[in-house]
Amino acid sequence: MAGTASLTAKWSNWAGNQRGSATAILRPGSPTEVAEAVRSVAADGGRIRVTGSGHSFTAVALADDRRMELSELDSTVSVDVAHRLVTVPAGMTLHALNGLLARHGLALPNLGDIDAQTVAGAISTGTHGTGAGYGCLSTFVEAITLVTGTGEVLRCSADENPDVLAAARVSLGALGVLVEVTLRCVDAFVLHAHERPAEMADVLGDLPTLIGGHDHVEFYWFPYTSRVQVKTNDRVPANDRPLPRWRGWLDDDFLSNTVFAGACRLGRAMPALAPGISAVSARALTERHYTGRSDRVFCTPRRVRFVEMEYGLPREALPEALAALRRIVDGLPFKVLFPVEVRFTAADDIWLSHGYGRDNAYIAVHQYVGMPYEPYFQAFEKVAAELGGRPHWGKLHYRDAASLADAYPRFADFQAVRDRLDPHRVFTNPHLTHVLGV
Repeated sequence: MAGTASLTAKWSNWAGNQRGSATAILRPGSPTEVAEAVRSVAADGGRIRVTGSGHSFTAVALADDRRMELSELDSTVSVDVAHRLVTVPAGMTLHALNGLLARHGLALPNLGDIDAQTVAGAISTGTHGTGAGYGCLSTFVEAITLVTGTGEVLRCSADENPDVLAAARVSLGALGVLVEVTLRCVDAFVLHAHERPAEMADVLGDLPTLIGGHDHVEFYWFPYTSRVQVKTNDRVPANDRPLPRWRGWLDDDFLSNTVFAGACRLGRAMPALAPGISAVSARALTERHYTGRSDRVFCTPRRVRFVEMEYGLPREALPEALAALRRIVDGLPFKVLFPVEVRFTAADDIWLSHGYGRDNAYIAVHQYVGMPYEPYFQAFEKVAAELGGRPHWGKLHYRDAASLADAYPRFADFQAVRDRLDPHRVFTNPHLTHVLGV
């Protein structure tokens, strides 16, 4: 097949915590070649995992047989400005998509804080931003084309195979190879960003007003302190307060990446300094206001490597979860060097979405690469699971299929679609067997 490399190929994700070797790399150039490859591998009793840009912390994309990359997939880009729809290759990155949309006066309604993921990778793991009125990015999906485990090219929308669409919008790549995605967009817009330090108690005490009063709200808690950094983003009519280039470099490049990386290295070498470093970091980020193109405000550079766990919780459980998290951090035998991120999303109806059927508050815990993290993550997971939490599919967690089936009301329905589309489990790996079952 064209675009196939037969040499054993090593791979690692962005964080470097997942590494493996594939027996071959498949680089199909068209949906037809994807289907041919799937049928060939299935006939041999083999397996395929599709990899994007490696921004999941789990082994969801780790191939123990063939690895498929979609970077060479040729698919027509279609932009329907009048109906605000865009159809793109599933292997396109969000960064490229944002640029494409901007050139046509469009934008995605919401984004997470990085844009390096592929479209397929972002929607397959439930990638989300923040905003009480917005679900995860998969809620913007209007239609998909995927290649099933039997090599069938299947178009899915509200009118065609709607049950597959409900399952495949967040599917961990377990149902097939996404080759094309149609997304619902909005007119391009400008955001006004306001970032400010605050006391956690004040933020939690007025949380409903804060969330309800802004389009997008998130905050970061600095361990060993009572302080948080709050960020709100709101739609405004004009980009009349752009961030000066020097200020953007100082805050987002120098302080948030270069200086923070140095602080993390120091904390890793001398853990006793971690509480002091956290306190200094909490006070180094001062208040600022600025405006900008939506994707440029939503997304920021991330060059300091870390590992992460994130849980979506019923929103009313947030104060209890944060109180428990503070006790966990204080009791660890090692120090935590990264802030804790808190975000909010609206309920949706996607079967394996973390926000299925409920408004969520998300808590993301991080640790600098090379530092111990498992006792920290496991202790937090115990608290989150008891509060009804659902782990982010692209972030580290220790849940198995049995416990996840209880967390997702439509888990069995998803499995029925999986049995139909991939009866021979062409698209599985050990991680998927663990979280979805055989």
